[in-house]
Amino acid sequence: MTNPTGFLDIDRQDRAYRPVAERLKHWREFTEPLPDSELRLQAERCMDCGVPFCHTGCPVENLIPDWNDLVTAGQWRAALDSLHRTNNFPEFTGRVCPAPCEAACTLNLDDAPVTIKTIECAIVDRGWREGWIAPQMAPRGTGRRIAIVGSGPAGLACAQQLARMGHAPTVFEKADRIGGLLRYGIPDFKLDRMLIDRRIAQMEAEGVIFRANMEVGVTVPVERLMDDYCVLVLAAGAEQPRDLELPGRALGGVHFAMDYLVQQNRRNAGLPHSGAPILATGKNVVVIGGGDTGSDCIGTANRQGAASVTQLEILPRPPLAEDKGTSWPRWPLRLRTSSSQEEGAVRIFSVATLRFEGQDGRVTALVCEQDGQSLAFEADLVLLALGFTGPERDGVVGKAGAELPPTGYETVRPGIFACGDARRGQSLVVWAIREGRECASAVDAYLRGA
Repeated sequence: MTNPTGFLDIDRQDRAYRPVAERLKHWREFTEPLPDSELRLQAERCMDCGVPFCHTGCPVENLIPDWNDLVTAGQWRAALDSLHRTNNFPEFTGRVCPAPCEAACTLNLDDAPVTIKTIECAIVDRGWREGWIAPQMAPRGTGRRIAIVGSGPAGLACAQQLARMGHAPTVFEKADRIGGLLRYGIPDFKLDRMLIDRRIAQMEAEGVIFRANMEVGVTVPVERLMDDYCVLVLAAGAEQPRDLELPGRALGGVHFAMDYLVQQNRRNAGLPHSGAPILATGKNVVVIGGGDTGSDCIGTANRQGAASVTQLEILPRPPLAEDKGTSWPRWPLRLRTSSSQEEGAVRIFSVATLRFEGQDGRVTALVCEQDGQSLAFEADLVLLALGFTGPERDGVVGKAGAELPPTGYETVRPGIFACGDARRGQSLVVWAIREGRECASAVDAYLRGA
C-alpha cells in the first residue's frame, strides 16, 4: 500500500455519463472514462485490508488489492496480468456487473467504496489499446474434444480455459452470431459488440472452434455430440421467461422483455429479426419488473422515442440508504437508480398487476392494485421483465436426459457437465464467468483422470 492514508486524503471519484439529451440520440456506450492520473489516485484509496471483504463480494474472486496497488505504482501491465488470473473477460464485467465487490468494500461503511469496477475496466481497456492482450496458446494439445452448448459468458469462459489447458473445445450456438445474451440480450449502449468480437478472435487463435446457427437437440442431435466428443458441457443459459398469466395476456402489444431487446439489438447490427416489429416509438410503455432487464427496456424505449415510460415493481420501495450494521459486507438493500432510469421513467413500487385491458385485439391499459387501491395505467406497449425460470423446457438440457447437479458440475449422466445459468438459474455475468472457469477445471480433472 503506497499511501496508507489514501482513503482519508482522497475523495471517491467515479466515471461520469454523457448528458441524457445527447446519449438518447444514439446506441453507443456513453460512459466517460477517468484519466490515468485520477485512476491512480482512486486506486490509492484501497486500504489493502487484512481481510479483503471485496474478495468475498466478487464471485470470480478478483485480486482487487493487488491490482489496485499495481495501478497506484503505474504498473498497468502487471495489473492486467493480475486481473486476468481470475477473470477471462474483465471488459464485460467492468461494464455490466453490478459490482458486489464495492458493496463489500470496507470503505462502503461510509458510502465511499473504492471505484473497483471503474479501475477494472480501465486496466483491461488499456491492455487492449497497448496491444498487451494476445492469444495464449497451450504448449501442447491433449487431443480431447469437448462440445460446449451455448456461447454466453459461461460457455465462453469454459471454452477459453479448456483451450488453454490443451483440449479442443467446440462451442455450438443456436443464434446466427456468437455471444449469447452478451450479444443479443444486453443493449449496445451498455456493451459495445466490438468487445465481444475481439475476444472471439482471440479465442479462435487459441484453438476454440465456434459453430453458429446450430441448435443442439434440434439441428444437431445430442447423441451425435456424445459420439463425436469426449465431454458435453451444457451452458445454454436460463432462457425460459417468467410469464404473467392474467386476463388479457394474449392481447397484442404485450411482449416478453427479451423478445423486445433482441429485436433492437439485431436492428442495430443491421440483421433481420423474426416476428412483427416491437417498437416503442410514440407509445405509452409500461415495463413490469424492476431489475436490470427492466432497466434495459427503459433505455431502449426512450431511444426509440416512447411517449412515456412507466416501470412497475411488485416489491416495496427500498430505503434510500441501507442499514450497514445488518447488511455490510453483503449486498445491501437500498434504492438504486440506473442510468436508463435517469433518462426518463416513472417508477412505482408495491404494485400488483391484475389484468390487461384492450380494444380491437391490442392492449390499451393495465389494471393494478397498490395497497388495496385500484390503479389503471394507459399502455400501448407492455414489456414483461420478470426474470427467468430456468433452461427452456424443451431445450437441450431436457433432450440430453441429464439432471442438473445442485452441487458440482458433472450431471448424473457420465460425460455431461453443466455450468452458468443453466445450472444455477439466472444470475450475473460475473457468476457465469466463474461457473465456466470452475466447470472447465472439473472437465479437465475428469479427462485426465480417465
